[in-house]
Amino acid sequence: MQADRKDEPPFVSIALTVRNEERHLAALLDSLLVQTPPFEIVVVDAFSDDRTWEIAQEFALRYPSLIRAFQQRGHRGKGRNVAVEASRGEWVAFIDGDCKADPNWLTELRKGFAPACVLAGRTVVEGPRAFQQLERVELLQSGVDVTYPSCNLAYRREMFLRLGGFDGRFITAEDIDLNLRAVRSGASIRYLPGAVVLHRTRDTVPRFLLQAFWNGYGRKQLTEKHGQLWANYQYRRMLRTQATPLAYARLAAALVGYFTRLVTVSQTPGRIPPENVEIPAPSRGGKKPRRA
Repeated sequence: MQADRKDEPPFVSIALTVRNEERHLAALLDSLLVQTPPFEIVVVDAFSDDRTWEIAQEFALRYPSLIRAFQQRGHRGKGRNVAVEASRGEWVAFIDGDCKADPNWLTELRKGFAPACVLAGRTVVEGPRAFQQLERVELLQSGVDVTYPSCNLAYRREMFLRLGGFDGRFITAEDIDLNLRAVRSGASIRYLPGAVVLHRTRDTVPRFLLQAFWNGYGRKQLTEKHGQLWANYQYRRMLRTQATPLAYARLAAALVGYFTRLVTVSQTPGRIPPENVEIPAPSRGGKKPRRA
């Protein structure tokens, strides 16, 4: 959808996938409804076990011109692809169910809109202080950090579809995979610190380490698809600047996840083939997701 007047900002589709986010979804949607128009919100629920779907439906009924809600089983990448297929905006901005957007989030993202750019906002972590102080384990592609998370990321819809969208086979790291492919295709990643999203960390150490386990599992999926990437990680900088017991525990949990993936799927059909195997773009055909 294009803006009706030249002086109007571009129309943005806000895409979010959720599962069991009953505690957070209403606050997230309230933070999105105050963004600068024109925009729409596309919610995809992965068949939650709590009231997440009911909350999404309630908001969709209350704001039918702004919010549409669907259900689709699968991991986050698959859900986000469904959201983009249903979207109508020139740009798609991604955010997660356990986040809240700053009131000026879309305004700041729009400042970076350019045809060959991926936009990454500033993600501010909320939660236990020890968790907040831990940084991402960066992965560089052509000197560019491709680990900006999809809880605060924007793609031109045409570029997203041309790249084939998120790879739905990934458990985690589907955003890193997409960013990596975007940079390899010639796109640049523009960091916009004014585009702020608040992201909640896990609230206990066991849940935090479980998340690290799955992050490590996803990093191994990256090597299956893109080859060995160890030389591209910034481990030395991380260990130099984050030499804390919790940082080492996170790294250990991630390595357990990495080698769990290595041991369990290295000789099975579940292994992701190398990048030269083309992944088709999401199709508009087939079974339709359920809509509110």
